[in-house]
Amino acid sequence: MSRKRASPPIRHLWRFFSNFIIFLCVFLCLYAFVRLHFQSSISTSPSYSALHDHDDHNFEGPPKIAFLFLVRKDLPLDFLWDAFFKNGDAANLSIYIHSEPRFVFDETTTSSAFFYGRQLTNSIQVVWGESSMIMAERLLLEKALEDPANQRFILLSDSCIPLYDFSYIYNAVMSSPKSFVDSFININEDRYDPKMSPAIPEEKWRKGSQWIALVRRHAEIIVGDDIIFPVFREFCKRWPPTDLTKRRQILEIGFRFMFPWLTSLQNPHNCIPDEHYVPTLLAMSGLEDELERRSLTYTLWNHSAMRNDTKSWHPITFDRDNASPQEIKKIKDINHVYYESENRTAQCTINSKLTPCFLFARKFTYGAAIRVLTMGLVGPYDILALSKATASKRKSKQYT
Repeated sequence: MSRKRASPPIRHLWRFFSNFIIFLCVFLCLYAFVRLHFQSSISTSPSYSALHDHDDHNFEGPPKIAFLFLVRKDLPLDFLWDAFFKNGDAANLSIYIHSEPRFVFDETTTSSAFFYGRQLTNSIQVVWGESSMIMAERLLLEKALEDPANQRFILLSDSCIPLYDFSYIYNAVMSSPKSFVDSFININEDRYDPKMSPAIPEEKWRKGSQWIALVRRHAEIIVGDDIIFPVFREFCKRWPPTDLTKRRQILEIGFRFMFPWLTSLQNPHNCIPDEHYVPTLLAMSGLEDELERRSLTYTLWNHSAMRNDTKSWHPITFDRDNASPQEIKKIKDINHVYYESENRTAQCTINSKLTPCFLFARKFTYGAAIRVLTMGLVGPYDILALSKATASKRKSKQYT
């Protein structure tokens, strides 16, 4: 008795279905490979084990502030910081710089000897809006923690300026047992991705300024974190994508279009990691009572433009014309901060004593920094050294 063969339509349907399954498997494998490739392009979390080789309480000399500069390449305001550090005590400070890989600070790249050789040797390429930004912060903290005398850690950008002299800032920061971390509840911007749960529950989601000042224990917690950072790297990403992630995001869009029923790829959340990581991690660690929930660095945002202008992610820049003594005084006179999302106003205090909110400010241009220096905010300065630095900057611009 002969066996019946499957009818041609059924055979064709089965062949189509088999090919589709094979295609789907290949596509999923390629997709997983691409995601793995781009995630692994960022360095893994810094090792925390080395930190335990140091006794935080056994060090000679005074406790130090570690100034952590997170810069694109060079330090355009090095002359201002040079005057600031010269008017302080070198025994009370340490300097660390995260710049682009292989960039070296020496007499050819900076006018200040304070920055010679202070760059990290394991720096990474940083992309704004990506987890590489918080990875760079962690690398700076890891390096600074190697010195047990470093008891406070202040993160600064290449456009930051000090608003007071070194002694004032040192005494203000050291007198507080708390970290200064801008941290507030943020639920209205759709930045939290439900896929972060249960590692990060929504009630612990926080937002704040990137520019932080930490006590040593909190710096150690950030460097030692191997739970929250991987979640941020996976689910907290800027949208639309930057150039380095564009291929990955395009692949995700195509995948979502072809297979809309798969819930593993939902609509992207526009999440900026450096605005959420530290305050969320410290909230998750139950440490909010150990924080002054504000930044020490002043930033002026163009609120009127933010509603319609997609380019208004960045703060207003101070140039020479608007860095007037009146404007600087206005910043220094601020003694409270209003948090719209929490409908609260917080007075700026240290040890329950009312104090100016801000010790630093950004974003200042080269011309604005010269004007600030001549105001005497950071103390006496060498006019001859300033003239040489200015001439050097002008000469370097001619060849760039």
